[in-house]
Amino acid sequence: FCTAVASVRAQVQQEPWLETTEGTGIRINCSHPTKQRDDYIHFYRQLPGRSPEFLTLTIRASKNLLDIAGQLSVSEDGRSSALYLARPRRGDAAVYYCALGD
Repeated sequence: FCTAVASVRAQVQQEPWLETTEGTGIRINCSHPTKQRDDYIHFYRQLPGRSPEFLTLTIRASKNLLDIAGQLSVSEDGRSSALYLARPRRGDAAVYYCALGD
């Protein structure tokens, strides 16, 4: 079970590759040191052969994502975030994108 991640804008950095086994939680980290106060943090994923799918967005607040049994957490200063998948399944293998924007 593999999970790939990629950055969308130069201001965002992610690990180029992560992998886990089915059912073992995984944390997808995103660094955005140039985030401005009003920038939203967006997370998407792209399943093989599919278009990108919006997962969530936030400015600062952490939140639970019930649809994917995950959680988005944001650092206190807003300069990094992480998408945690608690119990990933094979169907969650995808490219996960983090981006800053309006």
